[in-house]
Amino acid sequence: MNRAVALAAAMLAAGMALAQDQAPAAAGQVCAACHAADGNSIAPANPKIAGQFAEYLGKQLRDFKAQGGQQPLRQSAVMNGMVANLSDTDLKGLAAYYAGQALKPSAAADKELAALGQKLWRGGDALHGIPACAGCHGPAGAGIPAQFPRLAGQYAEYIVAQLTAFREGKRTNDVNGVMRGVAAHMNDGQIRAVAEYAAGLR
Repeated sequence: MNRAVALAAAMLAAGMALAQDQAPAAAGQVCAACHAADGNSIAPANPKIAGQFAEYLGKQLRDFKAQGGQQPLRQSAVMNGMVANLSDTDLKGLAAYYAGQALKPSAAADKELAALGQKLWRGGDALHGIPACAGCHGPAGAGIPAQFPRLAGQYAEYIVAQLTAFREGKRTNDVNGVMRGVAAHMNDGQIRAVAEYAAGLR
């Protein structure tokens, strides 16, 4: 993977142009190293982005990019470099391309843990200040375009990593701090449970 990422970075540094109609080719050359050409990553540490809302993908790509001399809103040693030389048109093209790909969903590996996650997903935990995940991401994890991402079929490992990052303040590009507020009340077990449940949703 390191070789692939290095190759992608070199291509970007050379000023590779990505017009919107070139997005499929760019995806195969640049993004495929981590996300696969069709957006169905085979590595749990890298999210599946196939079928994700274009609005959400576009926002994340923009947040990875430094703007106006400021640090990127979302920090990633890999992604910050990947998008550094891409224009807004490039980012929109990639977002639209991956949004149009078919998701190959993951599956829940731990049914018992997923059952606990189902309770939190659907009903939350009022005692500990945890709202139901379904309230924003939908009962089936389909999300809401331009507001909340689809989580159904996503790798549990990736969801765990993001919830943990929100809880620890390492990821701060959530709108109005909503996810940081939710994750702050979740312990490791609860995070793993909802992630496991989301992975099995369709």
